Order: sequence, then structure tokens, then C-alpha cells
Amino acid sequence: MWRMWLLFDPRRVLIVLATFLMVLALLIHFILLSTDRFNWLDGGKSAAAAAATYEAAPQRVASAD
Repeated sequence: MWRMWLLFDPRRVLIVLATFLMVLALLIHFILLSTDRFNWLDGGKSAAAAAATYEAAPQRVASAD
């Protein structure tokens, strides 16, 4: 394992790794912010809007046989 660090500069590898992880974290957060369910800045959907998206299931009527 130590021979790998003879090929690569450890400082450069750590900087590249930190940059990649930061970009990945920002990308994930922006993807989550673009959804209605996981957008914590706008407070998500209101209860009325959430209820409007789900339709009630049709109810059975008991037959009078």
C-alpha cells in the first residue's frame, strides 16, 4: 500500500477527494431541494395540497338483497 503513495502525491489526492465529495454533497442536496417531499426550505406541501393529491377510494354500497 505504501508504494501507491510513491506514485501519487498524497496532498493532491486528498484535495481531489475532498472536492469530489463536496460536489457530490451539493448535488444530492440540490436534487432533494428540487422535490416537493424533501424540500425543507419551502416547508413541503401544505396539508390541504397533500390531501388533494390523494383521492379517496370508492366505497362499497351494501346491497339490499
